[in-house]
Amino acid sequence: MGRAPRKLGQQKTRGLNRRTLLIGGGASAGLLLAWAVWPRAYRPNLNTAPGETAFNAFLKIDRAGQVIVIVPQTEMGQGISTILPQILADELGADWRTVGVQSAPVSPLYANTLLAREWLANDWSRLAGEAGDWTIDQYATRRALMLTGAGTSLPMFHQAYREAGAAARVLLCKAAAARWDVAWESCDIQNGIISDGGQRRLKIGEVVEDAATYDLPDILPFRQTDADRLAGQELPRLDTPSKIDGSHNFAADIRLPDMVFASIRQGPIGDAVLKSVNEGAAKSVTGFLKIIRQERWVAAVASNWWAANKALDLADPVFELAGTPVDSGGMEAALEQAFAASSGERLYAQGDVQPLAQGAAILASEYKVRPGLHLGLEPMCATARIGDEGAEVWMASQAPGLARAAIAKALGLSVGAVTLYPLHAGGGHGRRMDFEPGVQAALLSREMGRPVQLLWSRLEDVIQDRPSAPAHARMAGKLGRNGAIEIWSAKVAAPCAMAQTWARIAHHRLPHEAIADTAGVSSRLAVAGMELPYAVPNWAVEHFPAEIGLPLGFARANAHLHGAFFTESFIDEMAHQAQIEAMSFRIQMLGGNPRLAHCLATVGAMGGWQGGIAGSGQGLAAHRINGAYISVMAEAGISEGKLQVGRIIAAVDGGEQVNPDIARQQIESGLVHGLALAMGAAIPYAKGMPTRAILGRMGLPRLGDIGEITVELIRSTAPPTGLTDVAAPLVAPAIANALFTTAGRRFRNLPLLMEG
Repeated sequence: MGRAPRKLGQQKTRGLNRRTLLIGGGASAGLLLAWAVWPRAYRPNLNTAPGETAFNAFLKIDRAGQVIVIVPQTEMGQGISTILPQILADELGADWRTVGVQSAPVSPLYANTLLAREWLANDWSRLAGEAGDWTIDQYATRRALMLTGAGTSLPMFHQAYREAGAAARVLLCKAAAARWDVAWESCDIQNGIISDGGQRRLKIGEVVEDAATYDLPDILPFRQTDADRLAGQELPRLDTPSKIDGSHNFAADIRLPDMVFASIRQGPIGDAVLKSVNEGAAKSVTGFLKIIRQERWVAAVASNWWAANKALDLADPVFELAGTPVDSGGMEAALEQAFAASSGERLYAQGDVQPLAQGAAILASEYKVRPGLHLGLEPMCATARIGDEGAEVWMASQAPGLARAAIAKALGLSVGAVTLYPLHAGGGHGRRMDFEPGVQAALLSREMGRPVQLLWSRLEDVIQDRPSAPAHARMAGKLGRNGAIEIWSAKVAAPCAMAQTWARIAHHRLPHEAIADTAGVSSRLAVAGMELPYAVPNWAVEHFPAEIGLPLGFARANAHLHGAFFTESFIDEMAHQAQIEAMSFRIQMLGGNPRLAHCLATVGAMGGWQGGIAGSGQGLAAHRINGAYISVMAEAGISEGKLQVGRIIAAVDGGEQVNPDIARQQIESGLVHGLALAMGAAIPYAKGMPTRAILGRMGLPRLGDIGEITVELIRSTAPPTGLTDVAAPLVAPAIANALFTTAGRRFRNLPLLMEG
């Protein structure tokens, strides 16, 4: 018979049991850290409605049996609000039709230590090994660094959600077993029904309150059977119905009593200060309410957004810009100057590359990548309401804890006085790491004394974008007698977009201040993706920091966007120099990397690889990113001066995926994103402003430009990895290599048909 339940208020205080850990949200998620050194446990701060019971930081169940899964990661279309609940529901034994999702509040329990390690690692932490990782984990947890990005959501929280679901299953089985006077180990849950292996049945909602009073065993049992498992199934996304019928709430859909609307202007790019506004002209607009000025921006508030934006147009704000205005020519010159002004820092090295400097016969090429804009369908937006008891802000944020802290600082409030309601984002791919609209909306609401919804115009969204980093590369290599690469050298001039982003969101630096703070900083984050997967005996990657004057930010795949373009374009050149077919050349250079070789062989078989012969219009690229392996084959050409892409085939080994359909969606999305970067998504700058801001003039792919897309997920028993970032970096090099077979020349700039 199961042990008699003990009420929560009677729980022992000495020592720790596994139930204490799980109530804190999952041992593997780092929810109780360094107890002996820092005796402090975090508890869930979930709100529960009448009839709901919180089992841990990731799960609530109500009396009707509805399973409410708490998701701390920002949904931006990548499907994480379905994948994480699917993991938990699988271990719980839930009926998928009863599963719902709720966004998590800001809490240390949801800190993304995996992304924090990637972002904050330095030479000291790497040298310290596990102690260095522990220090970063402590920092991330204490600061509640809830971060979404770099494909870390699934590997970060996969085990925690398994534990949360398994723990709830055990507790529910214990409660049912006590009623039936049987051993709880004989009970199980399938499709939301608890059974004892015989005729007795209970719905999970019938025992949910009793279940929370039991303790967990010392060893938490996971499901062993393969029957009736939710993990691995292509279950429908939980957010699809509301997005189809329009009931899904994004930031611009929020409506509050007595709410007004605002539009904003923030001046040209750089250290810009507001100088003058023609407020009289703005008053002629019907619905206009007020002009609100700050040192670096001005907003118009009206009864509707169109009136607010029209009022700002008529007000014609003038800004004074300090320093040299940003322009494309200056950025290109700064990147080239970085090679001459600095010796660079060797961030990756193996063997000896010195013979390249001694005049050995080499192949050398130069590549250029322009800044890549985010261009999310939903412009930056936030809604705020400031009251006597504090502030409420509705917004999509990839760093909600840091956003809440910034809003509190701007308002002069304690962090606890600010409530942030995390919303799904209508795109973003890294742009939502920054949170300026939340701060601005809060200040506007305080000034107006009523709720304010701030929506940036498309023009403002483009001007104030924080693009991915531009980069120049000088690649050099030497072939050995057997045709294999003997020496490989990559020298990259680029600013570090990740360092700038951290300076803004963690240290509240203005964009131009973040540029100055990170000038001259060399970082592996600036050359991510250039650590060779190929078995080259002598190779090195050097970073030359560059200050270009353009604020940069977190992006999909970050520096892999230029790193993979440089590497996979140049290895194709080396294969041509060796007179070896491009796929065979790559596979022979992979050495002990069978997973990437498998991807290459698969994509070649699926795409009908013709060996890269002249006129074939076929190109290859392969890459390793965040534990995932991918190869892409593209068929492309140029017709009437325009890039035409007929087919894109991708083979991906991303481990054992929870929902294969969503995994394919993520890869397909990345392929289209990569095509946008190959065709456009980058614009010239002049006099501190982008030269265009209309999406139709960005050179972005349209439906007619996208041919057949095929994605093959390679079966794998490896741990699952996030696939949101894996595909985007490979499309441009695959297309560039394809164009060489038809045009007979190399395309070494990105976008590929770069103007000017």
